[in-house]
Amino acid sequence: MLARSRELPWFSGGILAALVLAAVFAPYLGLQHPTDGDITQKLIPPVWMERGDWEHPLGTDRFGRDVLSRVVHGSRISLIVSLIAIGVAGTLGTTLGLISGYRGGLTDSVLMRLTDIGLSLPTILIAVVLVAVSEPSFRNVILVIALLLWPRFARQVRGETLAIKEQDFVALAVVAGRSSAWIIRRHIFPNVVPTLLVISTLQVGYVILLEGTLSFLGVGVPPPNPAWGLMIADGRGFLATAWWISFFPGLAMLSTVLAVNLMGDWLRDHLDPKLRQLGGRAVAPDAPAPAPAAVGQAGARGAAAGANGG
Repeated sequence: MLARSRELPWFSGGILAALVLAAVFAPYLGLQHPTDGDITQKLIPPVWMERGDWEHPLGTDRFGRDVLSRVVHGSRISLIVSLIAIGVAGTLGTTLGLISGYRGGLTDSVLMRLTDIGLSLPTILIAVVLVAVSEPSFRNVILVIALLLWPRFARQVRGETLAIKEQDFVALAVVAGRSSAWIIRRHIFPNVVPTLLVISTLQVGYVILLEGTLSFLGVGVPPPNPAWGLMIADGRGFLATAWWISFFPGLAMLSTVLAVNLMGDWLRDHLDPKLRQLGGRAVAPDAPAPAPAAVGQAGARGAAAGANGG
């Protein structure tokens, strides 16, 4: 178990590397423009099917737009939304979690009640309502996702802070007359960074699914932007005749979320010392046990003593 946890996640790492490279270099890959269509080339199947051609390797949609180009450029939208939303939510949630955990008292009670309210809200329903009321746009989608995501960071960071502030090095800093802000910045925050890395990685897949859900429902990134959820929604009426319109963006979303979750699990196993200790104990039973030999030696000594007594 310990050996497996230390192995690099090549599968998820490869998928994520391909996603990042596609998102960064999408304009330079020589693909067709994702929003330009040719109605005379609509619903062309993938290249391995009858009537398929290499000009559109994954086919075209009902407006004649290249599916491959839209899937690749859609990764840019998913990556940007995830990074900005998690960055905003992580900053807000971490700040409130550090303050709540370190200060305690009334401050902790008020902030944690707000966190409990945020965690109790039905995420997709509230997101749909907020985005619909504020008009669907790229900026509003990011703000709504960040607003719904910060309680997850605040709750976890607050718990970590409660444990860290009881350590001796924090008590020594208090005795030395250091301010609360200095202690949080120099002692507590560096110790919660591994937890933040794990939480942020695991939330990437959740944000991609949430953004895809909002786009699928028509309240996310507005058309004609090549969002994966919007592409799946465009093809739902053609599943029997042009399945590739929804299949390939859905496959891209599935692969990305799976890879991110596997990477998050690996980071958690790698950075959490408790899990490393459990892994080390799990390997111990594989070692040969010397008990039978000890029992045999004890029996031999008993037999020899009996012979001498006789």
